[in-house]
Amino acid sequence: MSPRAENALLIFYIIVLSFPFIFGSNGFLMIYYYFKYRRKQVARKGELKDLPVVTVQLPVYNELYVVNRAVDAICALDYPKDKIEIQVLDDSTDETTSILAQKVSEKVREGFDITHIRRGNREGYKAGALKHGLAQARGEYVAIFDADFIPRADFLKKTLPYFADAKVGLVQTRWEHINSDYSLLTRAQAIALDGHFVIEQRQESGGKAALKTPATGKRTHLPRTST
Repeated sequence: MSPRAENALLIFYIIVLSFPFIFGSNGFLMIYYYFKYRRKQVARKGELKDLPVVTVQLPVYNELYVVNRAVDAICALDYPKDKIEIQVLDDSTDETTSILAQKVSEKVREGFDITHIRRGNREGYKAGALKHGLAQARGEYVAIFDADFIPRADFLKKTLPYFADAKVGLVQTRWEHINSDYSLLTRAQAIALDGHFVIEQRQESGGKAALKTPATGKRTHLPRTST
């Protein structure tokens, strides 16, 4: 290889390596802000005089192996049955639909306000399904879970008090893992996700004022879950 070709290859190699270097350097900035804002509390828990009605949305698309587990976990939430509405937003194209129909019928017989909602199309995909369900929701607050989530029983009672602060419009909580010790790969994935929530999400929340809720509309909290 000629010296000119070697120099060109070296320059190309440096350019290629610079992209992951620049991207990775962002992590140092995140760590700086983490330490800067780690003692700053964005919102404090208040007290809710009365438990509000909550709509739980479960968007589903071909999740036959986990949907029953998710529905059971949502129905096991420590919250009055008459103040929780469950929307199973099913856009599935496989046997998930029949599995859900059976499970929802079972929970209806147990006294839960749970609805199996099917659309005529998948317009907007997951976001479209959530929007479709929201138009029919009766809850003052909305909790959103994915099909592979397993919310803790006390999730609603631990997150709702933050909405006593009128400036809080959304509460997002970190994930946990049910299979992090399964293999080296799952452990690495768990560490990466934990870093995202502990470092990146924490500094992002600490560096900004609490979100203001709109004058009208429902307020949302996102789940602390096991995946």
